[in-house]
Amino acid sequence: MTDTLSPPADPAAQSAPRVGFVSLGCPKALTDSELILTQLSAEGYQTSKTYAGADLVIVNTCGFIDEAVKESLDTIAEALADNGRVIVTGCLGAKTAEGGGNLVKSLHPSVLAVTGPHATQEVMDAVHANLPKPHDPFVDLVPQSFGVAGIKLTPRHYAYLKISEGCNHRCTFCIIPSMRGDLVSRPIGDVLKEAQALFEGGVKELLVISQDTSAYGVDVQYRTGFWNGKPTKTRTLELVRALGELAAPHGAWVRLHYVYPYPSVDDIVALMADGLVLPYLDVPFQHSHPDVLRRMRRPASGERNLERLARWRESCPQLVVRSTFIAGFPGETEEEFEHLLDFMRQARIDRAGCFAYSPVEGASANALPDPLPQVLRQQRRERFMAVAEEVSSAKLRERVGATMQVLVDSAPALGRKGALGRSYADAPEIDGVVRLLPPEKISKTLKVGQFTQARIVGTEGHDLLALPI
Repeated sequence: MTDTLSPPADPAAQSAPRVGFVSLGCPKALTDSELILTQLSAEGYQTSKTYAGADLVIVNTCGFIDEAVKESLDTIAEALADNGRVIVTGCLGAKTAEGGGNLVKSLHPSVLAVTGPHATQEVMDAVHANLPKPHDPFVDLVPQSFGVAGIKLTPRHYAYLKISEGCNHRCTFCIIPSMRGDLVSRPIGDVLKEAQALFEGGVKELLVISQDTSAYGVDVQYRTGFWNGKPTKTRTLELVRALGELAAPHGAWVRLHYVYPYPSVDDIVALMADGLVLPYLDVPFQHSHPDVLRRMRRPASGERNLERLARWRESCPQLVVRSTFIAGFPGETEEEFEHLLDFMRQARIDRAGCFAYSPVEGASANALPDPLPQVLRQQRRERFMAVAEEVSSAKLRERVGATMQVLVDSAPALGRKGALGRSYADAPEIDGVVRLLPPEKISKTLKVGQFTQARIVGTEGHDLLALPI
């Protein structure tokens, strides 16, 4: 959950209409929130840190799994209780109730308006109808923004860059296409313009996100766009190359998320081997057994993933792979689950997360035969994580003695008592961290958003211990 921005100190701002904002869910939802907040700020609205201090509250919801739905509904109820004037947006806003009609409206009829995800204009229309805007927008004058890139809710030294909306896949466990629609790729010139603004604004790590990063441009048949007057294909390879070239003068990182393991990824791994972007791939494998993958209706020939991983690592030995998996999918046999455990041992996935399968309202997997008991699903998740942690710990130990570049995320007292940072192998909030010890040199200081070289001296769970040098 991301709370609102701090209100400005300018006394004149006290008379401006104030909006409370709560952002729930994944980084893709976070970028939706950033767009809305940028537009609010551009139009002269102020933000409130409390429900009570706001003229109305916007709640950007998540509706993917039951726990996320509950958190979203609880947050809406809290905002209604404390403020009473609430606009709801996001994935939950697109869900229908059992008897038809909008789910949020049926449970909370007093909300002012409900929209689905990536609906900035609809949200702004609802705001205008209930809280008139103070003046016309001038985006370049937005405080706390990155110019054309707008406001970001992440720390100032890293930012998410969304390259597309929606998804063309119809995985049986997922309802995202019904909420966010089919794939819609952003024009490559717009994406690169935003990236340039972020790098020029001081961002040291750009995290590329979408529902399927490998499919960027499929919907427009990879048509040629323009960047700085040059023709550039709307395709992942050309986009990643251009992002790497933009990042280089700033010494910044580019990190790729949600990369499906298509053969075309081979060319992107070659760019990683050349040092143009981070040798890090977030690949949502979900399972390894061909029969389970077919029931999941997963794309990209999952039975060849071991071959792909071997080929990528041969091309780029420093490659780090993170992934997510589902244990206890309907019909999963013990043999199929053991196949997944064997895959983890052979694939040596650096970072792995696992969900015990959870039915999602509206997902076609709910109709599959032989659902597993909740207890068994949870047990399998625990067994999977035990293997995943063995693999991850062994790979972390291999780094002891190495010198790595670390991006500093937290450095109280300029790091004199230690700090927290991340290496190229660690995405924010989902992977481990590098725990930096106090520097041996008194003159050595550490600053948030800057890089430091550090020698790895040990491991601690999912984290590395390192001495700044």
